[in-house]
Amino acid sequence: MSGILGTKLGMTSVFTEAGENLACTVIEAGPCVVTQIKSDDVDGYSATQIAFADKKEKNTSKAMQGHFAKASTAPKKFVKEFVYDEEKNLGDTITVELFEAGDVVNVSAKSKGKGFQGVMKRHGFHGVGDATHGQHNRDRAPGSIGQASYPAKVFKGIKMAGQTGDKKITIKNLEILKVYPEKNLLVVSGAIPGHKGSTVVVEK
Repeated sequence: MSGILGTKLGMTSVFTEAGENLACTVIEAGPCVVTQIKSDDVDGYSATQIAFADKKEKNTSKAMQGHFAKASTAPKKFVKEFVYDEEKNLGDTITVELFEAGDVVNVSAKSKGKGFQGVMKRHGFHGVGDATHGQHNRDRAPGSIGQASYPAKVFKGIKMAGQTGDKKITIKNLEILKVYPEKNLLVVSGAIPGHKGSTVVVEK
């Protein structure tokens, strides 16, 4: 799967030729630098490693400084491997020109972290409503979670309060509406995970 790394800039909307208003997300994708070519002989598999977003040299280990120096590029924050149809060389640049309007892509990113949340926010529970059956001061509670004498336990995976968000999420089959090569921008239909400024992976 070929792809590129980028940054989520935010959401907007565009009009189609038919006059339909579509919600979309703007991604600043690349440019990314090819930092390693992996082969079956040396690494046991074939892949192309690309890097994105400059990083301060003082915050980069000596080993990684040497790794990036082989590709004649400055240290980078993020690296990821893809398999491209065309053969790439060390130091090549990957840009948004990899994509065209109408392409269908998968976008992966880390979702917003929301901390420890209750069942209403985490799982969409609706609450007690009229608070009948002796309900007292517990409108947002999940209610009974246990069983009777059989099986006399709480099953694993039951929906309860807990850590919400801050997980890798992949949204599949999003259409690329527009490509702006001069500004390194992709306009993708719909919403994608993460906050503004978060790093995203776009794969086709």
